[in-house]
Amino acid sequence: MTGSVQRALLFLDVDGPLIPFGAVAQPYPTCATGPELQGADANPLLTRIDPEHGPRLAALPCEVVWATTWMADANECISPRIGLPQLAVVLWPEPSDIDDQDERNGLHWKTRALVEWAAGRPFACVDDEVTDTDRAWVAAHHQGKALLHRVDPRHGLTGSDYAALDSWLRQPA
Repeated sequence: MTGSVQRALLFLDVDGPLIPFGAVAQPYPTCATGPELQGADANPLLTRIDPEHGPRLAALPCEVVWATTWMADANECISPRIGLPQLAVVLWPEPSDIDDQDERNGLHWKTRALVEWAAGRPFACVDDEVTDTDRAWVAAHHQGKALLHRVDPRHGLTGSDYAALDSWLRQPA
């Protein structure tokens, strides 16, 4: 009898990976969207999201999970814009005393929650704020395979980022 193998998780941040920011040399290109996705109250930065991210993310051999401060709004505002279904969303814990200690140690505030959410499953985290401190902490506290992939927020996810993720996700555990 064979057990079912769970696919790796891909924890995806929005600001930086999908919505680039911080470049000063030239304005960001904007991407057209259908009229049903536009609204007077829409976040103007949403036009920076390339709709091609949806098919590229869907093609990766993993389960994509929103890991962003957008939380459930990512399913309302971003998933339809890029053609993704409703995704699971990491719910961030309330701030605690340990957060102050983590900050002093250089650990990103998301790292503990992502390891807990993964519960031993292999995962990749795509964010513009991960550091070597986060990588070391995950290596010491997560029993599964993990990749913390930093994206340059000035460019967002690029072809080379997708290639690196795809290669890592296809490696055997």
